[in-house]
Amino acid sequence: MSAFRKLKEIVLGPSEAELSPDKFEEAAIPVSTGGCRYCSDPCDQGHEEYPDRLDIDMESQMLGSVKPYRRQAVISTGNSDWPSHIESESGSLAAYLESAISSSPKLTVPPITPGTPSTAKKLPGVFDPLETSRITVLNGSHHTVCDDAKETVLVLPDYKVVAEVERTAEGAKDLYKAALDPAVGRIGRVWDGMTVKSWILPYSCVIMICSHKRRDNRCGIAGPKVEHGLTIALEREGWEVHRQLDDPADSGASLEEFKGSDEEKDADILHHLKSLPELKRALIVQNSHIGGHKFAGNCIIYFPQGVSVWYGRASPHNVDAIVKETVIGGKVLPPLLRGGLGLSRPGHRSLNEGWH
Repeated sequence: MSAFRKLKEIVLGPSEAELSPDKFEEAAIPVSTGGCRYCSDPCDQGHEEYPDRLDIDMESQMLGSVKPYRRQAVISTGNSDWPSHIESESGSLAAYLESAISSSPKLTVPPITPGTPSTAKKLPGVFDPLETSRITVLNGSHHTVCDDAKETVLVLPDYKVVAEVERTAEGAKDLYKAALDPAVGRIGRVWDGMTVKSWILPYSCVIMICSHKRRDNRCGIAGPKVEHGLTIALEREGWEVHRQLDDPADSGASLEEFKGSDEEKDADILHHLKSLPELKRALIVQNSHIGGHKFAGNCIIYFPQGVSVWYGRASPHNVDAIVKETVIGGKVLPPLLRGGLGLSRPGHRSLNEGWH
């Protein structure tokens, strides 16, 4: 950051448009009124500074700098950096999946019913996932829990993991058909002879951090530092932090084995999801390009109820605030907010309330 930018941030703070409490109140988004960092400025707690050469944008408004999406598919690779465009890597599941998505019939998204939270005083960048049919494909740092020829894919905000996905064009089509097609619900689609299986993610939150250095060096440098800081902050609060998935089969029956009607299956899933916050377990995954590298560090925090909070300018200075205010407290930090899914919680003081 340039000396001028840093001085401007200290004196003026982030833009007024990002911080207006009235806008968040009108949108029924629970917010923290505290600062987004707990250490002093200059810092007296030994937090690392980002190198000035990163030139992170501290001036532009971040709120509204994200695009809506229905689902994100995060593919296991075991790496924390990838080719600049992951879909260009021949023979990768990302390449096959992008092709499968582009060749699939486009879903016509019905209009949101007037008067619902989705249409009431919305903030830029804050979406209901049902507003779009867009699917985004990412690579993740988690290892597959299958054999080397098959991948393990996180599907968010559905908060589930799909295993036994073949790294082939047919495997990509099966994944799309079973879990990514915007026309299917969280329970997914089942057919005779299907090989993929899915489970609810057994974590209280999933934190994705962009570390895609070959796409932009800023996230390549900021991402690991944010991951390290969040890990320390979470463990200080008594949480377990996982960087790799446990074998989901150890947690019980797959979603495909659930019995009853679709309504009964959805009720069983919701009951299971509601038990997860008490575990105090976080899964942290480094991921490929999500956009907005100039706002590094970039992270998305997913919760079991389908909520996501998308932060930019995350740094070792504000990881404690992110953990205490957002992960534990269920409140958004406006100075860091780029957008998110399902943040509107009418009548509730926390993102962790108002499940549906």
